Amino acid sequence: MQRLQFTKEINAAAQKVYETMLGLRDKSTYEHWTSAFNPTSTYEGSWEQGSKIHFVGVDENGKKGGMVSEIKEHEPAKFISIRHYGFLDGEIEVTTGEEVEKWAGGHENYSYQENNGITTVTVDIDTLDEYLDYFNNTYPLALDQLKALSER
Repeated sequence: MQRLQFTKEINAAAQKVYETMLGLRDKSTYEHWTSAFNPTSTYEGSWEQGSKIHFVGVDENGKKGGMVSEIKEHEPAKFISIRHYGFLDGEIEVTTGEEVEKWAGGHENYSYQENNGITTVTVDIDTLDEYLDYFNNTYPLALDQLKALSER
């Protein structure tokens, strides 16, 4: 597994960027910026530390899929650490087996650093080699969408 890092400077307070990124005031803001990954992206669950959360979308055949994850750390408007430990196959959580073992325990971390009204968002994500190109191409687009939303 490799760790990728993406950063984006956003002309907004860290609190606003954080709330927009997680969809805390309006879930559609999360769904908008993550639509770069899947047009039907959403989440089910809570962002509270220790909570289980599903990151979900529907594939081209209408089947639900996504990640089964846990919020490992959550310091509002500063840092969030998400541990991925399974995937959804329709409504079924798959948390064991060869497919899961390849990447289980990988993290996705969001950091927010504000300086003079400009927030630098840093995303660190663990991924498999087969997804490097996908994330290298898609995450910058997603963060551009987050920037546009947060600067409104």
